[in-house]
Amino acid sequence: MVAYCTREDVKIALDSKSTARDNPQVDRAIEASSIAIEALTHRRFYPWAGTRYVDWPNLSYARSYRLWLNANEVASVSALICGGVTIGSGDYFLRRSDDVDEPPYTHIEIDLASNAAFSSGSTHQRNAAITGVFVGCPVVEETVGTLTADLAASASASPSVNWFTARVGVGDILRIDNERLIVTDKTMLDSTQNLATPLTAAANNVTVAVSDGTAFDLDEIVLLDSERMRIVDIAANNLTVKRAWDGSVLAAHTGSDIFALTGVLTIRAQLGTTLAAHTTGATVYRYVVPALVRDLAIAESMNTLLQESAGYARTAGAGENERELSAKGIRSLREDVYTAHGRKARLRAI
Repeated sequence: MVAYCTREDVKIALDSKSTARDNPQVDRAIEASSIAIEALTHRRFYPWAGTRYVDWPNLSYARSYRLWLNANEVASVSALICGGVTIGSGDYFLRRSDDVDEPPYTHIEIDLASNAAFSSGSTHQRNAAITGVFVGCPVVEETVGTLTADLAASASASPSVNWFTARVGVGDILRIDNERLIVTDKTMLDSTQNLATPLTAAANNVTVAVSDGTAFDLDEIVLLDSERMRIVDIAANNLTVKRAWDGSVLAAHTGSDIFALTGVLTIRAQLGTTLAAHTTGATVYRYVVPALVRDLAIAESMNTLLQESAGYARTAGAGENERELSAKGIRSLREDVYTAHGRKARLRAI
């Protein structure tokens, strides 16, 4: 199941300690929230590459040059075959029902200035084969790092990455060349740097001196001995941190090895892509979930976790003023998501 927010998103929102024992519960809540969002909007908000088949003629009562895609909205098409006849990329247009010229495209139209046409086969069932990237929203990606070593075409191989951001989390969709991967966990790796000046066991002793501050990033979690710290500022080669992060114990440190939570474990060749080898220096991209969808996934996940902890009996007030919490904020957010991204009744029907 693809997640519309990360484990870290939910834990930060709940101010929850990053302990392994509650990770399955958080992941389950995120999965449930993602399914609920798809049911609400009648769309999927992640890219899937491959071939899908639709009927032609279909039951959309469309003109002979128009093929409605219904739930198979696309961001791009690399091949179109109808009735066994290939239609060239210059002979059709990708269109949206609201005439906005960006994905998700809801239908394909033959260029009436060409000689192309949708051909009838021996049956109308699954007559049109569309190969491309299918998604219910624009495909937005951001550069988050580069490979620091070759990545083998092996399902068990995980990427070694020089991250440009510390905000890559469990559940993120990454892309390297044409292969998509999903982050399943994060691990501590040796930064190869040591603590330059001692730290006392005091919460206000927050400066971690290193040899190269550019190797770290804001919000990155570092480990010195058994104490975790969160980087909140960087000035030259001094890291300003929050001590005893994630429930770890405040301690004194001298010359300690500095580990960083920058390793990732991944599932390779996801969302229709193929397992492939990648070379050192290849760019790593992260798929960006639409902001409203991500916010709703976080909110729904938080609500599930809080309701579970209260036995689904959360209340506010006391005595005669006690009342069941109504979650009006989530209802408002659901409405915003449906307004912005929901496939409306007519488009679901055709």
